[in-house]
Amino acid sequence: MRSVEAVSTFEERKIRARKIVAYVKKTYPNPETELAFKTPIQLVVAVMLSAQSTDKRVNIVTKDIFRRYKTVNDFANADLASLTEAISSITFYKNKARHIKATAIVLRDEFKGMIPKTESELVRFPGIAYKTAHVVLGELHDIWEGIPTDTHVRRFALRFDLTSNTDLTKISKDLEALIPKKDWKYVNNGFVLYGRYVCKALPHPCEEHPLTKIWPPAAGRWPKAK
Repeated sequence: MRSVEAVSTFEERKIRARKIVAYVKKTYPNPETELAFKTPIQLVVAVMLSAQSTDKRVNIVTKDIFRRYKTVNDFANADLASLTEAISSITFYKNKARHIKATAIVLRDEFKGMIPKTESELVRFPGIAYKTAHVVLGELHDIWEGIPTDTHVRRFALRFDLTSNTDLTKISKDLEALIPKKDWKYVNNGFVLYGRYVCKALPHPCEEHPLTKIWPPAAGRWPKAK
């Protein structure tokens, strides 16, 4: 399919973003992560594992490990070699295992096992950056102080010319400038669900998809994966 370049003003992007989010909000009025978890620390771990991996793969892996590790203490006291082996089918599993254990230790020793409620505290932990912090804040505490950008959000932000950036945090900031704060909670999970079940990543005819009808040039824009 032919690539379609677009040059949009800030106001054009704002109007387009709000139309797109209105659809997402209506279609997914109660968006929630599809990552499986039962305890707060399990969500933190699942989100950390999901970086550059699919939720489906993460859920397969955590189905087993969450039987053994349920609490902050469980992860803090985990044998690193055993934890590393248990998540070895996940991308960057060695680093992720170290980060999970280190994060659990800090949570145990400095936060009495409680997951913080601010970005500034969460990004102190190994392996937790802007995206992970805001997923955790939203999913656990219903605090939406930022828009988490993952591969789905990045893809749609670029396809619909809502940003000129490719860095995930910069895309988040661009979207936050375009979209009213009251609607930030619908963006990440809304785009994830739409991208997973309606308009998938590989190029395909999508002229009749609901969001493409809002802005037809998106049908010819297929940004490369990060």
